[in-house]
Amino acid sequence: MSQLCPINKCARTSRGLCDCCQKNLCLQHLSEHNALLVAELNPFTDEINALGNRLSTLNIQNITSNHHQKLQQWRDDCFKKINYFFERKCQEIDQLINEKIEQHRKQLNEISLKIADRINAQETTRQDIDSLNSSIAHLKTEMNKIEQVCFTIDTRPLVIDDSFVVIQKATEHELDLSTLSRAYRTIDRPKDSFRPLADNDQHLLLHMNPNICLFDRQMNKLKETPWSHGAIRDMCWSATLNRFIVLGTNSIFLIEENMISIDKVKTMNNPDWLSCSCSDTLLFVSTHEWASSIIGFALVPAITPIKEWKYPLTCAKDDFIHDIVYHKENLVLMIKNDTKKSLRIELRSASSLDCIWSLPLDIKCIQNIAFRCCTLTGDEWLIPDYETGRFLQITKDGKIKKIIQYHPTPYHATAFGENQLVVVTMNSVLLHTIQ
Repeated sequence: MSQLCPINKCARTSRGLCDCCQKNLCLQHLSEHNALLVAELNPFTDEINALGNRLSTLNIQNITSNHHQKLQQWRDDCFKKINYFFERKCQEIDQLINEKIEQHRKQLNEISLKIADRINAQETTRQDIDSLNSSIAHLKTEMNKIEQVCFTIDTRPLVIDDSFVVIQKATEHELDLSTLSRAYRTIDRPKDSFRPLADNDQHLLLHMNPNICLFDRQMNKLKETPWSHGAIRDMCWSATLNRFIVLGTNSIFLIEENMISIDKVKTMNNPDWLSCSCSDTLLFVSTHEWASSIIGFALVPAITPIKEWKYPLTCAKDDFIHDIVYHKENLVLMIKNDTKKSLRIELRSASSLDCIWSLPLDIKCIQNIAFRCCTLTGDEWLIPDYETGRFLQITKDGKIKKIIQYHPTPYHATAFGENQLVVVTMNSVLLHTIQ
């Protein structure tokens, strides 16, 4: 039996099921419903046209400029490493030649003294003459070798593959400490091990008494070498030198990634140091004293002091700079005030030391241990608070983003790669993931 159209006041017979409202409608109302649906297509056309115009006006250069700058920075870093390596090998060649020349100079002086002795004594033998003649002939031969070729140089071509630069679609995200996982790797620290640590995204440098050790991303120990140079105040990585920099009480040491050698840097003045950090061109070092100073060392061709910032530019008379960290043309300073026993974190310009922002921290400084901080993705900062056993996450504009309790008490930390956090406690080193 035929049904009437359910639309109010419509007496026509229903002729079909409407997909829109699931009602059996007459032909007229079916047509009206269809017209309404078609009308909803018009705004889509407008949106598509607007998106098309937006695509046509996009400036690719503006979008990719930051990425190009990062690639440019990578290229500049590679050039610096090659230039540093080149200069080091040139110095090696010069040293070899100078050693040979000095050796021959000594031989020449010895022969000259023998001749002078014979002349002064007005007495000699045929054996003396033959011996001197032989010595001079041998010296001539050796000097000819210097003027021609005294060593060979073997080189290998520098091979660069695509894995050196990996372009990923994922963008840098801000970390949230609330997603900090339970430690999935724990390493016991021997007694009297120094707490500072440094990484270069691939390897981590730690002191594990009595050795200084290199670990990989999974905290597997790769290499170790005895450390007999006293207290370690701080460490950092220099991409320009391709070396770790280890700060002693009043000495600076360079350690190659292969840990073949530990080289002490020769400096004119050796104040009492406390913290260090590197840019591409400078090593920043703060002094272990009230009204702390900051000294900038040129990295190449040799580590040499070229700039110094002092009180009152650095801090107040009753202030003490606990830590200094370089990041993207800026320095973060952890500063303790002796009068108030308070702590603050400041972001400064690395070139002028002008203050960009300053954040007082709710921390009462009781123990005589340096407070440290480290960088996180998104230009944020992480402070291990050993006084109350917690972490403070600071935003890039100087606000507290997150505070979490942490046990055992954290003293040092570093973001190892994009989603790993290494934490140094009193007796252990813990590895976490951050989502």
